[in-house]
Amino acid sequence: MAEPRELVERLERQPALPQGDGERFSGYGVMACPFASGDILCHRRFPASSVGPAYTSVWHRDPEGQWRFYQDVPPLQACPRFFGSALTEASQAEIELAWTGPRAFRLAIPGKLDWAVSLAPTVATRALNGIGSVMPDRLWRSPAVLGVMASVAGVALGAGKLRMAGRSPNGQRFVANPMLIWTVPESRATIDGRNLGRVEQSKTQARLGDFWIPRRGLFVIGRAFFDAFDPAVHSPATSRAG
Repeated sequence: MAEPRELVERLERQPALPQGDGERFSGYGVMACPFASGDILCHRRFPASSVGPAYTSVWHRDPEGQWRFYQDVPPLQACPRFFGSALTEASQAEIELAWTGPRAFRLAIPGKLDWAVSLAPTVATRALNGIGSVMPDRLWRSPAVLGVMASVAGVALGAGKLRMAGRSPNGQRFVANPMLIWTVPESRATIDGRNLGRVEQSKTQARLGDFWIPRRGLFVIGRAFFDAFDPAVHSPATSRAG
């Protein structure tokens, strides 16, 4: 299999939305990276989005459990569109993303965040990637099949409870397809000058609606599907304050 950097460079050169209805995204990111400090960082990069231009987002949960999302497009064109009701803050910010090696990249929000990430395959990720590469597309959209996959992957990866289908905090149903997976064995990050320490499995598992945050560091390439926004059913909030 090609290295992560090569695979994401292909996505960036030829972004393509997955087939289907509703709101759709294709890209990659760190599903979770928990640190010894009690902070959790996540990252999403979607070269293809049905609700606006390509965007990059960084999610931060502090040790007190408060979530803040940063994205380089307006919040309603990014992740707060679905998760805003659970957020303390959703801010538009400049986000720098640069690959520094075949399995390493750096994210920065000037004046706020400096985050370096290293990726690695394991026996479990290779097995799951092999299964995912031959699975028919219709099974990737089946909640029943995804439920079994999530249970198996959670145990195999030591990631705790996982869900690939459910409802977001703003009420939209989602289906997540993590089609290729690597672990995050090493990472370094500072937020507002505060060092977050070493990567460490979360002692308790965080969640946003039905989306459970993995207890260990994971990076995926995949796609996501959400219900089309319906103001009669779904919350328009991009944070608890707005």
